[in-house]
Amino acid sequence: MNATQLATELGISKGRVSQYVSEGKLDGCFTGDGRARRFDVGKVRAALDQRLDPGQMLGNGASTKRRIRTAQPDVAPSAQPVEQPPASEEDSPPAEAPMSRYELARTLNAEEAARKSRRENLLAEGSLVLAESAGREAARALSRELAQVEDLLRRGARVIADDLGVDFKAARKILLDLWREHRTLRAEALGQKAAVADLDDSESEADF
Repeated sequence: MNATQLATELGISKGRVSQYVSEGKLDGCFTGDGRARRFDVGKVRAALDQRLDPGQMLGNGASTKRRIRTAQPDVAPSAQPVEQPPASEEDSPPAEAPMSRYELARTLNAEEAARKSRRENLLAEGSLVLAESAGREAARALSRELAQVEDLLRRGARVIADDLGVDFKAARKILLDLWREHRTLRAEALGQKAAVADLDDSESEADF
């Protein structure tokens, strides 16, 4: 059949057929070129069933996927239905088929939407704080505290210089050098501790 007939058979547009051809999804499913191109519908169904990616199957390709999976092969008019033997009570029911790529993609998309909705609800309730926002606020608070400590050390150096009659700049340098050395060591120790920290049970349960 030609492109128009194939589009009608699959329930898609003629432009979508052209897109599949240009993307190579229908390689080996047709002969000829241009308007003379003729498609083997059986091969087209098999090719699209394997090659539609999850992103396409969540969009317009979803209807194509359903048509491919539910379409029945053409039966010649002269063909007679084959009589099937009656099913035995001992016959076990067929095993459930594994999820197709389409069904898996739809499931993953639904789970992601539910996770996002849950997070937004918790944010609106105020029971959840994003780590990024908490980190920025903690950094600002820590910066203010460090500035106050360094101001305290400078005032302490002034008191030492006045009471003991020593050079103010020398006293300030000694105090600030000791403080900055201590701050560096503490930052390294806390960084190592944070790197190996695990989530507790409540944090793991609410982890997004």
